[in-house]
Amino acid sequence: MIGPLLWGVFAMSPRAIKSDNVGMIKSGVGGGVMYLGVKSSVVTGLLIVFALTVSDAFAADSKNDRHEYAVDADWPQLPLPNNWVIGEVGGIWVDEQDHVWIVHRPSTLVSYELGAAATPPRSVCCVAAPPVIEFDPSGKIVRAWGGPGEGYDWPSTEHGITVDHKGNVWIGGSATRQRNDGAPADGMVLKFTRDGKFLLQIGHAGPSKGSLDTTQLSGAADIYVDPTENEAYIADGYGNHRVIVFDADSGEFKRMWGAYGKPPTDNAVSRDGPRDDHPQQFRNVHCVEVARDGLVYVCDRDNNRMQIFEKDGTFVAEHFYLKDTQGAGTVGNISLWPDPEQSIIAIADIGNFLVRLVNREGGDVITTFGHYGNYAGQMNRLHQAAFDSHGNLFTSEAAGKRVQKFMLRGNDP
Repeated sequence: MIGPLLWGVFAMSPRAIKSDNVGMIKSGVGGGVMYLGVKSSVVTGLLIVFALTVSDAFAADSKNDRHEYAVDADWPQLPLPNNWVIGEVGGIWVDEQDHVWIVHRPSTLVSYELGAAATPPRSVCCVAAPPVIEFDPSGKIVRAWGGPGEGYDWPSTEHGITVDHKGNVWIGGSATRQRNDGAPADGMVLKFTRDGKFLLQIGHAGPSKGSLDTTQLSGAADIYVDPTENEAYIADGYGNHRVIVFDADSGEFKRMWGAYGKPPTDNAVSRDGPRDDHPQQFRNVHCVEVARDGLVYVCDRDNNRMQIFEKDGTFVAEHFYLKDTQGAGTVGNISLWPDPEQSIIAIADIGNFLVRLVNREGGDVITTFGHYGNYAGQMNRLHQAAFDSHGNLFTSEAAGKRVQKFMLRGNDP
């Protein structure tokens, strides 16, 4: 195999694209081949079309071997209004209208990025956008809001955003200790209307009380609201080591579990170093999502695995991906393919700067795409990924401080 290099073709009107079994793009446009990630540029109005080799050494499923993506360099619409700039993107979600929601971290913007906000201004550019931003399918901003307010504890490190079946917006926070500037640890999740009116807080600012405590969270990374039961599943995983479930309206505690459906524990675990074959404790619960058939998918990010449960916490299965990866891990976030069976899962592999597509049944890898970098189509600390109803994929980046749209060019959902 060729390895991680991206092959690309630049074209104003690219013809039919076909990928052979070593990942090379073929096109009717002659002479326009270049290696993305070695030498590339971004030109407004052009499509950057690419496919990648499968780096996990798994054979592609013959039914699903045509999932190719092209980055849309014109999404979102830039420049952002009001001289806005965004920081690290801590969460992304696509709602039922195919509107893309992000929560970013204004505190990660540095002084030279905020010159226009200084007193007096130091430069023409820029000011921090509000933390929560909603884009329509064309990439135009619909609304933006968020930040500290009366009656709730806004997170120190924004992490995870979800729009539930009632149109309400949920936000978590991943700080597990007080910041140098005095901002407290994040021990809560928040619920707002889509216009930013505060509705509910579960937990409160401050440190962990342990993974068995039902009143306080610690570094909640992700939220998923199950529409059938109106329950909020929380990946309470930066400080605690569990999935915990609450009533989505009252905030009443329902149940919780740790790895393999056992009671959660708080044993000391090194962030780096060798990984156990079957760790008995979640290392970092970084995402949770409930499929239409009732299975609960959990990202145990730094243990490089996805665990699957029934809604009551009964363990079903687990799948490891590149399990020797250290640091940020390989299972950072998941999104379910929008066909009726939700047959494919997109996994954000944070540690390897790529998206991994796997079959939901069995967990085997279909393909991967992505590579480290800051050009269009590359990824700098990929954080989350989310499908829309057409199978297009939206990605958010922490270090890259951006969102990107990858248009599906293979099988329709």
